[in-house]
Amino acid sequence: MLKAVILIGGPQKGTRFRPLSFEVPKPLFPVAGVPMIQHHIEACAQVPGMQEILLIGFYQPDEALTQFLEAAQQEFNLPVRYLQEFAPLGTGGGLYHFRDQILAGGPEAFFVLNADVCSDFPLSAMLDAHRCERHPFLLLGTTANRTQSLNYGCIVENPQTHEVLHYVEKPSTFISDIINCGIYLFSPEALKPLRDVFQRNQQDGQLEDSPGSWPGAGTIRLEQDVFSALAGQGQIYVHLTDGIWSQIKSAGSALYASRLYLGRYQITHPERLAKHTPGGPRIRGNVYIHPTAKVAPSAVLGPNVSIGKGVTVGEGVRLRESIVLHGATLQEHTCVLHSIVGWGSTVGRWARVEGTPNDPNPNDPRARMDSESLFKDGKLLPAITILGCRVRIPAEVLILNSIVLPHKELSRSFTNEIIL
Repeated sequence: MLKAVILIGGPQKGTRFRPLSFEVPKPLFPVAGVPMIQHHIEACAQVPGMQEILLIGFYQPDEALTQFLEAAQQEFNLPVRYLQEFAPLGTGGGLYHFRDQILAGGPEAFFVLNADVCSDFPLSAMLDAHRCERHPFLLLGTTANRTQSLNYGCIVENPQTHEVLHYVEKPSTFISDIINCGIYLFSPEALKPLRDVFQRNQQDGQLEDSPGSWPGAGTIRLEQDVFSALAGQGQIYVHLTDGIWSQIKSAGSALYASRLYLGRYQITHPERLAKHTPGGPRIRGNVYIHPTAKVAPSAVLGPNVSIGKGVTVGEGVRLRESIVLHGATLQEHTCVLHSIVGWGSTVGRWARVEGTPNDPNPNDPRARMDSESLFKDGKLLPAITILGCRVRIPAEVLILNSIVLPHKELSRSFTNEIIL
């Protein structure tokens, strides 16, 4: 028997995802047509012996989250439950706090997945590796180039046994080109080191003079408190993958993740990809169109386009490398490139909404998304254009490399600006 835990964080996280995370919890943001964490749940549900999927986070269980959980339970015929932390407890604190719920029923092992990763989730391969040689912690690893590896948790492994000899979270100098994917398989005994950290935190908290500066005994960081401490002690091993993988930290990385998932639909969900039909719009590459969307036959869509529920796409529209969220309207002959159009927004006729992609270097197979900073030397860096919810763009204007906050009605063109 197996279980899976998906760590979804809380509203204090995902600040780089604004303004999109204002409307919906980041884990429910649609990537390739379905909520971000549905890709995780689909992968977990396909593992034989999976009995339950638990979501752990600090979000208030609002209507959107409750509806998603109910729909997921029905679709996958599995218990999918949300466990809300009493305070943000870090990547390991929630696992320890809800240890009784995770171990109920006696699972042989449980997967732990971070919500903000895009992957093909080779969970069955990880399980096979775990069953061949059982260890408390099995990490999924992939490779990055020397420069970008500094933005991730770096793993030094024994090439013969795949034991993790050394682990450093976001090192200041080059350690290794193997990075942590944020996808793990833990044995039940993996919770013992978490208990040790909790007890040590409790003792440290009693010694602290100023409790206000101390985060609390329940806060446990898996990467720094557990992996770094236990590396080289024969407890942590790594399983390497060369499949798709990317973090989803910002809106730009959500667009890149959408491209990866749409490409993967060719194998996993071909029924989700739009086909070119007589009298329908012209489809180029991988495109997802929600069944309720109305798309004019003269529109040209793709590659990497995702169109949400109730969207209206007018005659002569050109859409490429973009996500259009539900209820949005693109009037006749608009051009939308490298952009995310928010819920219920309207783009006027003959308007152009364009961003600048920040994709990994296509000539470097180990390149990853850069962890983008919005500004450099006080200037807004060119990036994808984001329209928040219910934004109105007038006819015949250009919105280039800009971020428009929700409920704005623009009257002119903007370039390289955040419109508050």
